[in-house]
Amino acid sequence: MPPMSNPPGKKTTNEAVSNRYYRQAHFLISAGKAKQFPQNGSEVAFAGRSNAGKSSAINTLCDNKGLARTSKTPGRTRLVNFFELDEDHRLVDLPGYGFAKVPVAMKNEWQKLMTQYLSDQQALNGLVIIMDIRHPLNDYDWQMLEWCDHYQLPAHVLLTKADKIKRGAQQNSLLKTRKLLKEADINATVQTFSALKKTGLDELVAKLNSWLKLTD
Repeated sequence: MPPMSNPPGKKTTNEAVSNRYYRQAHFLISAGKAKQFPQNGSEVAFAGRSNAGKSSAINTLCDNKGLARTSKTPGRTRLVNFFELDEDHRLVDLPGYGFAKVPVAMKNEWQKLMTQYLSDQQALNGLVIIMDIRHPLNDYDWQMLEWCDHYQLPAHVLLTKADKIKRGAQQNSLLKTRKLLKEADINATVQTFSALKKTGLDELVAKLNSWLKLTD
């Protein structure tokens, strides 16, 4: 079972760290070529289907609605976007996959760029894979998970839009996703998340802190 949410008004250590690091995130660079990727420090990347709520999750994490671009037309993120927390730590927004209605040639360019990033970026400490809690584990999601498993990159599945379904359905989706990953011998952690209600935020922060080695 996932940890229960903290009582309203009570700040935990994780929340204090969130205020200190993630709320100070600011745009660093949009990279269209591998040679533009920052090489120093450490970073965590976010990937997911174009309509799964990736940008909203990043904005909620950083308490900044305008940080990562959101659009009613999925697939607008076409570059690898880096956000700096401090000189040594970054968050990375990868191009959305699987849904965008764009030319095949453009999709191929995105795929090439993502492959270069995921295979060569030495600063990458972990990958957060965003999935709509109502439709998790599509073919592209499995591809990302299998890639992480092959290269021994830590993966954390964020089941977003949890506010769209009832509590019981949230738990069912969570347990089913964990079960399927275990059956596939994929070592990834899983949690539910709502950008609207900010549920699951403390759990996400704790995971990122461990990957980035952030402390108060």
